[in-house]
Amino acid sequence: MLGIALGVAALIVVLSVMNGFQEELRARILGVAAHAQISGLDNTLSNWQSVESQAIKHPEVVAAAPYIMAQGMLSFDQNVQGVIIRGILPEYEDKVADIGQHMKAGKLTNLRAGEFGIVLGSELARALGVGIGEKLVLIAPQGQVTPAGILPRLKQFRVVGIFEVGMYEYDNGLALIDMADAQKLYRMEDKVSGIRLKLKDLYKAPQVAQELSAMLSSDLYISDWTRQHANFFRAIQIEKNVMFIILLLIVAVAAFNIVSTLVMVVTDKQADIAILRTLGASPGSIMKIFIVQGALIGVIGTMMGLLGGVTLAMNIDVVVPAIERLFGIHFLAKDIYYISELPSKLEINDVMVIGAVSLVLSLLATLYPSWRASKTNPAEALRYE
Repeated sequence: MLGIALGVAALIVVLSVMNGFQEELRARILGVAAHAQISGLDNTLSNWQSVESQAIKHPEVVAAAPYIMAQGMLSFDQNVQGVIIRGILPEYEDKVADIGQHMKAGKLTNLRAGEFGIVLGSELARALGVGIGEKLVLIAPQGQVTPAGILPRLKQFRVVGIFEVGMYEYDNGLALIDMADAQKLYRMEDKVSGIRLKLKDLYKAPQVAQELSAMLSSDLYISDWTRQHANFFRAIQIEKNVMFIILLLIVAVAAFNIVSTLVMVVTDKQADIAILRTLGASPGSIMKIFIVQGALIGVIGTMMGLLGGVTLAMNIDVVVPAIERLFGIHFLAKDIYYISELPSKLEINDVMVIGAVSLVLSLLATLYPSWRASKTNPAEALRYE
């Protein structure tokens, strides 16, 4: 019973933690990336206000924000970093992304047209060695033709904010500037790269993208977060499935112990089985006795495991810190991992599948010993009694 309980509890806790990690990473990625986005086929979109007003009419679309996406190079002192430049309207951006909630210094609203302010990721600011109020140079890849030849376009920006969303990809490679400043720097006039959308239900993003494609002009490209980060989340799902199979072996080993236990009981009770047979018990009745005994072990063990696993998964934010304090260790150090606490998300479907698989394995484990007991020959069993 304890073996089955331990295996079931371990499965529930591990899958809950992996669900928690998946949810946490998804939240952090989608705090910066869009649920869906609309762009032109040549990565430029003119008259974006008209496209936005059409997109916002979809019942699943909560908010929309225009953006300009371009590459650039930041230079400060002797440090140079290549970055993705995103031109935004701060009042719109706060509706579709959570960057404003992750500011370590300054505010997103400090970006104002014509002031050439810039907001950097924390790792990017650290790599450049720049702080709030300091000025750096943004080098645009589009050159300008002069009598001396083609020269890169340079513009000085002042750091007005630093954010940290907890994803290295964004903290180290993303810089935000006002959209009007981006249009001037990259010579886009009144055009933008596209429109970012926030949806009521992020899991409906593929369906919404398909419906928007039918609603809007055919010369627009609509993508969603499941396409942009498909490999990342697919890898997490594969890892979760593999962990389920590996930990299921613990339950299988415990179920195999039911086989060995019942075989020993059958051997020990040979004489009792023979007496029951001589009193009129059928082979089927004998088989049922041992099936019930083995199934009872499986049911009680599974219920103990479900209760313990669910309790631990729901209180992992209390249990893990207590273990860390007790042994003076830290499982996820803040200076190494962005997620410094073990997240947990208990899903009822996982609990039901684990419980059902455990019960099936336990029931299967009773079949061979029970069949062997039913085949006991009374005369042979009582010969030496």
